[in-house]
Amino acid sequence: MKRSIPILLSLNAGYVDTAGFLALQGLFAAHVTGNFVTLGMALVSGTSGIWAKILALPVFCLIVFISKLLASSMPKLGLPVMRTLLLLKVLFLIAAAVMATTISAAHHGDDVHVIITGLLLVSAMALQNSISRLYTNPVPATILTGPLTQMMIDVADLVRGVPPAEKIALKARISTIATNIASFAAGCGISALLFSQVGMWCFLVPPVLAFIPTMMGETK
Repeated sequence: MKRSIPILLSLNAGYVDTAGFLALQGLFAAHVTGNFVTLGMALVSGTSGIWAKILALPVFCLIVFISKLLASSMPKLGLPVMRTLLLLKVLFLIAAAVMATTISAAHHGDDVHVIITGLLLVSAMALQNSISRLYTNPVPATILTGPLTQMMIDVADLVRGVPPAEKIALKARISTIATNIASFAAGCGISALLFSQVGMWCFLVPPVLAFIPTMMGETK
C-alpha cells in the first residue's frame, strides 16, 4: 500500500473528529469511546447532544461488523475490497456534509437532523477504522493512544538495544506511527481553523479528502 494512503486517512480522521466535536455538541466521530466522557458531562450540565453520543458506539460497532462481512463477500462478486469500502465512506461523508450544511441555529443537539448528521460521520469513521485495521495494521488511522503506546515501546527497545534486523523494523514502524500522528494532528488543526471561518461548510472537505485514496492504484 502507498504510504500516502494511511497519511490521508489519519488527516481525515483528525479533521472529522474535530469538526464533529466543535459543531455537534462535543460528538467524537472517530474516537467514539470519548463520547462516554462528553456524555457524562452533558448529563451533569444538562446540555444537548445526548442521544448522538449514546448511539455513537452501537452504530460504530454495527458498521465495523457489516464492513467485515462485506469485505469477505466482495471478492466473490468481483469487487475491489478496499476501494469499495473507501467509496462507501465517501458516500457517508457526502451525506453528512449535505446534512451539516443545512443545520441552522434553530437546531439543537438532540434534533433528529443533528443526530443523523453525527451518526453519518460516525459511520464513515467506523468504515475507515475497519479499513485501517484490515490493511494498515498495526497503525490504525483513527486513534492515537494505541499507536503512541506502541511507538514508545519501540523507542524503549531501541534504547536498550536489539539485533540489527529488528532495529530496522522498529525504526520503520516508529516512522510510520509518528507520521500518522502528525497527520492526525494536522487534520485537527485545519478543521478547527476552517470551522472558525466557515462554520458548517467545513464538512465539505472530508468527502474530498476521502475520495483521493480511491483514485490511487493500490486501493484494490
